[in-house]
Amino acid sequence: MAERSTAAVDVADTSGEEPLTGKAGQATDDGAEAEKVSGGEKDTTRTDEIGVAAAEAQPPELHSGHKLARRYRLEECVTRLDGFSSWRAVDEKLRRAVGVHILPADHPRARPVLSAARSSALLGDPRFVQVLDAVEENDVVYVVHEWLPDATELTTVLANGPLEAHDAYQLVSQVSQAMAAAHREGLAHLRITPGSVLRTESGQYRIRGLAVMAALRGITCDHPQRTDTEAIGALLYAALTQRWPYENDAYGLTGLPKGVGLIPPDQVRAGVHRGLSELAMRALVNDGATASRQEQPCTTPEELAKAVAAMPRIRPPETAFNTPPPYQRTGYQQGTYRQSPAHNGQSGRPTQAIPAPPPPLQSRTGKALKWSVSALLIAALGLGSWQLADTLLKLEGDKEEPGSSQTTGSKDKKPVSKPIKIQDAGEYYPDGKPQHVDQVPATHDGDPNTYWRSKSFKDGPDLNPAFKPGVGLVYDLGSKQGISSASIGLHYGGPHTTVTLYAANSLSPSEPLSSMQKLGTTQTSQTTAEIKLKKPAKARYVLVWITAMPYSPRDEYSDPGYKQAVTEVSFTS
Repeated sequence: MAERSTAAVDVADTSGEEPLTGKAGQATDDGAEAEKVSGGEKDTTRTDEIGVAAAEAQPPELHSGHKLARRYRLEECVTRLDGFSSWRAVDEKLRRAVGVHILPADHPRARPVLSAARSSALLGDPRFVQVLDAVEENDVVYVVHEWLPDATELTTVLANGPLEAHDAYQLVSQVSQAMAAAHREGLAHLRITPGSVLRTESGQYRIRGLAVMAALRGITCDHPQRTDTEAIGALLYAALTQRWPYENDAYGLTGLPKGVGLIPPDQVRAGVHRGLSELAMRALVNDGATASRQEQPCTTPEELAKAVAAMPRIRPPETAFNTPPPYQRTGYQQGTYRQSPAHNGQSGRPTQAIPAPPPPLQSRTGKALKWSVSALLIAALGLGSWQLADTLLKLEGDKEEPGSSQTTGSKDKKPVSKPIKIQDAGEYYPDGKPQHVDQVPATHDGDPNTYWRSKSFKDGPDLNPAFKPGVGLVYDLGSKQGISSASIGLHYGGPHTTVTLYAANSLSPSEPLSSMQKLGTTQTSQTTAEIKLKKPAKARYVLVWITAMPYSPRDEYSDPGYKQAVTEVSFTS
């Protein structure tokens, strides 16, 4: 599967103006600067002193076709505000689209932006739009980041209606886990809005502007974890109701009626999932428990992520072709064959009912013919059954050799293997260093041309246990299943790939390997790894753990090195 290498730009807001629109339907402005990060108050972080200094710091003369570092060719300016500009550009060295923020070196926010961009780049978490470069040269500071052509802003998604419960669950789960990881590294966002969250075609959510957007706007906060948690709660609220949880309209969403306060999502819109409604309130209402269940509020992304994990998993809705068609009554069942007598309005007398046609063959000749035909059919069926039974007995007798002690009834029947449907999957990285989380669904989508891939490693084929013990994918089979074998499709052949199956306890990416049951292992130089268990084992979660990978040269999506990619994984009972 082709790697999605780029992302839409993060750009500034303009108070009261409609967002600009960039390529691929992605809004390039996350709208409504008047909305503070934590609610509907005015953003007071912009002081007059910074505003004047920013206005005086004029950006250099830039135009389409201008190159930065003889590499990044500017294509289109999508925002120019407060002395900085944001562009869609092309990295001519790697031949890919990128986004670029540009500030004059003497801009009052140039140093904070440069520092924030470099800190964000060190995180390297694929759930965030990655910072690719942060440079100061020729009196300008510029930050280069990914551009995702297949991604859509949550603003655009919500414009078409609220999300289904499963999609909203995935949104709050992925965003809260990502922000929890960022805060563990000391990084905050402070500007999480529907415009800063992107949804890819595979259903993964990516967050753009980590630390950088706050630095561009000069936003600071005394309680960054609480601020980011409330912002995630606002996203979930909007996803469930298609309403912004404050009185002011923002991001193309209508605010709540004035004077009613913050009401739960399931009171705003019918059919909202009760658990998700309560979760949104726990993230938004941080000065007390929610009224519905008196649960404790979530004040950090870590607490919110744990609250999401504690919920029962919400399954995706059944597809239309799996739903049986509604029962259709025939015309006779609907009463169209016979009609009740109608009343004549002029005479007041009922008209005669239309008589039903008599059953066929009611005469004596018809009855005799009917009995004759029935007798002939019975005789034919009896003769045919006798001939069929005689033929089967002869065939069975021919199969048995003379003197054989085996009988038909004593022959053992081999059990038939059945495929096990995969319900969900995730990447397993106990060292905290994922490979490509967004590509995991490609390993069970039924398309062998799409795949999840690892990064390229210098040592191999056996990975260095001290540096990287292995890479893995964990699969949810929905319930405990009896597993007899597994087939793992591989993109790269050659010596050699080592794959081991484990029975895991959850989809957790960090569950200790020592807590799992080893099911089987194999080593291959082919593009398919087949693992047959010595005896069937029952498990709901199965880990595919790769500890050795062949060397492969550079290709369109990765550097040369020891690497592997998984195309399709299947399990059989």
